[in-house]
Amino acid sequence: MSFSFSKRSLVLGILGACSLLQASVSHADTYPSRPLTLVVGYPAGGSVDLTARLLAEELSSRLGQSVVVENAGGAGGTIGAQRVQRAAADGYTLLLGSTNEMIIAGMINKAVRYDGQKDFTPVGMIASQPLLLAASKESGIRSAADYAQKLRAAEPEAFSFGSSGVGTTLHLAGEMVNASTGTTAMHVPYRGVPPLVSDLMSGQLDTAYLVLSSGLSQARAGAIVPLGITETKASPAAPEIPPLADTPGFEKVDINVWFGLYGPKDLPESVTNTLRQALDSSLQSATLQEKMQSNGATLYAPGMNAAEFQAKEVDKYARLVELAKLQAE
Repeated sequence: MSFSFSKRSLVLGILGACSLLQASVSHADTYPSRPLTLVVGYPAGGSVDLTARLLAEELSSRLGQSVVVENAGGAGGTIGAQRVQRAAADGYTLLLGSTNEMIIAGMINKAVRYDGQKDFTPVGMIASQPLLLAASKESGIRSAADYAQKLRAAEPEAFSFGSSGVGTTLHLAGEMVNASTGTTAMHVPYRGVPPLVSDLMSGQLDTAYLVLSSGLSQARAGAIVPLGITETKASPAAPEIPPLADTPGFEKVDINVWFGLYGPKDLPESVTNTLRQALDSSLQSATLQEKMQSNGATLYAPGMNAAEFQAKEVDKYARLVELAKLQAE
């Protein structure tokens, strides 16, 4: 009787395991079976939000499900990142992550409770956008060479540079230029880009770092003076603006903002592969390339190893944070 009961239990156990395995395989085969949420850690209208909305259209057509963009703005993008970190690892909640919340925030803010490398599944890199170093017309600075000459001849901190806040990519770009050129422009942090651009145009600020899409129209209208972009190659969106690295003294300047697609930690391999295939296909879309380029961004090549890329970025930004003498608070 005891043997019969044990045998029956064994059979039931095997049948149960088979059912679970079949359900798991079925889930992998049918993913996605419902709409996906793509979280953006910033308000609508910015470069991260725009990238998410353009990508969502492409992913939706390839996955056969709607991809809904959800703006969870606040705390420099970290609120949105935490939302995805805590989500179920089933592939239905994803993050459009950028440099700040995935790299910098954890280095300078003790309130950030996640690790951008360890607590997410990197699906792939999407695009990058250079920063623009621009001067006010009243500053008298007309080129990158002029910038270096005037600042070297001036007293320390006689000239200023503005950014969208302490510890942002824009701020660290300024510190990189200070180090590369041996100059000491004084950092003036702003709460966002609109007041930064306003003060630059009015001449209350000597220079500023802007995401290219935030300053290109003003530069082309002659309202501000474009000195150069912070990537080593000219941007297809603004080929008339040279890289700063082409000017002696600026050779070490190479920094940008980038966007990547992430899921929660421990995303199933089958789900990750499905998303990567959809992303790689999207990156080859002529429509996406054209729309991103018109907004100052350049798509990465399909198949880029996001984890390796991010590891190198962590090393780079750790050096910049140390250079800027920023400490976690």
